[in-house]
Amino acid sequence: MFQIGKTLVSEELLNEDFVCNLNKCKGICCVEGDAGAPLDEDELTILDDIYQDVKPYLRAEGIAVIEEEGKYTMDSDGDWVTPLVNNRECAYLVFEENGFSKCGIEKAYEEGKIDYKKPISCHLYPVRIKEYSNFTAVNYDVWDICSDACTLGKELKVNVATFAKDSLVRKFGTEWYDELMTIQNELNNQKK
Repeated sequence: MFQIGKTLVSEELLNEDFVCNLNKCKGICCVEGDAGAPLDEDELTILDDIYQDVKPYLRAEGIAVIEEEGKYTMDSDGDWVTPLVNNRECAYLVFEENGFSKCGIEKAYEEGKIDYKKPISCHLYPVRIKEYSNFTAVNYDVWDICSDACTLGKELKVNVATFAKDSLVRKFGTEWYDELMTIQNELNNQKK
């Protein structure tokens, strides 16, 4: 691990390869798991504010769950998450004709209806963030359903940090990401 500002960053972001391979997984990460997508506290009001603009993009099942349970729920660990349909897929998930899973929030964003892309935890994946009182842990989350993404990342020679650049900049800023790339370059020079 190494430190950038108030973050502790796992070296796996620089050492592990990863590029989402939607042709293989079809977005299964939005379907599998034991809880909804983790939400930052500030995202709760965003979901409240954008829901009516996102609602036309959602499935009837998702709308029913959201309107019964709320736009976000608290999981067993006391963290805010998106609600689930049948304790399985995210309530904001839609299935496209090609069988791919897609975020209804992201669809609304892509069509210019809202200016919020999707929950930062979804955008960051496979990077996971854990807030502590004195620092933020930034880790690579290994999940067997993403094995094709690891294979594609290795083929393309793209590491997790490069794959997640846009989301890491969104979360931590350009200066933070530039420092991450400086560390990557230093580590690469040490290997030579």
